[in-house]
Amino acid sequence: MSDGTTANGQAPAGDAAVIHIRDLAFRWQPRDPVVLALDELVVERGEQLFIEGPSGSGKSTLLGLLAGVSVARQGEVWVLEQRLDAMGAAARDHFRAHHIGYIFQMFNLIPYLSMVDNVTLPCRFSTRRRQQALQRSPSLEAEALRLLRHLDMDEPAFHRRPVTALSVGQQQRVAAARALMGSPELLIADEPTSALDGDRRESFLRLLFDECRASGSTLVFVSHDRSLEGLFQRTIRLAGINGAVTTSAAGG
Repeated sequence: MSDGTTANGQAPAGDAAVIHIRDLAFRWQPRDPVVLALDELVVERGEQLFIEGPSGSGKSTLLGLLAGVSVARQGEVWVLEQRLDAMGAAARDHFRAHHIGYIFQMFNLIPYLSMVDNVTLPCRFSTRRRQQALQRSPSLEAEALRLLRHLDMDEPAFHRRPVTALSVGQQQRVAAARALMGSPELLIADEPTSALDGDRRESFLRLLFDECRASGSTLVFVSHDRSLEGLFQRTIRLAGINGAVTTSAAGG
């Protein structure tokens, strides 16, 4: 894999990785200590990657960089062959809406919307994901219901309920279906199983893997729970590769 960028700012020739971070040294303010330092991190297309790290190892910082919420001022952050650290804020927002699905630790569902309306929400912000959803199903609602069925939410009585009436496990599946809506190339999961017991965690992950394979999505799953890593294709221990001198301020 080539290490040099091209003159027009595109990814190096032959580099089709979904994520390629190089020579990163991230700090929150110019005079703050470096909290995340990575020589190189590569995630290949279609990979199911488990990133493990305790609190303070830089997990939240890394996810913010991959989603384009935070910006690296030193080093390069390539996602889907686009250099996020070279984009403006609006461009990063559009890129995230079109290409990245995100499962939050606390799910972040919209309480006044039904299950189906929560799942179809990404298609309100991305014509690309709307078009891709309609390629798989005749309507956005049909695609939302297909995803919910695949994630073991096949009870029609649930579908018009407000999400506040659902159990934690059910809300988790709705959040996953929303993140998968429109087949984003990259799916980021931030500790989404922390509120579930062991059997439910494994069941949820296997369903998530199946849907990622079906849609061709790359999965980056971040957690402090090492018991999950055996289910994944590859594990990275973030505390072991974060070369920052001080990690106490790195964030979860």
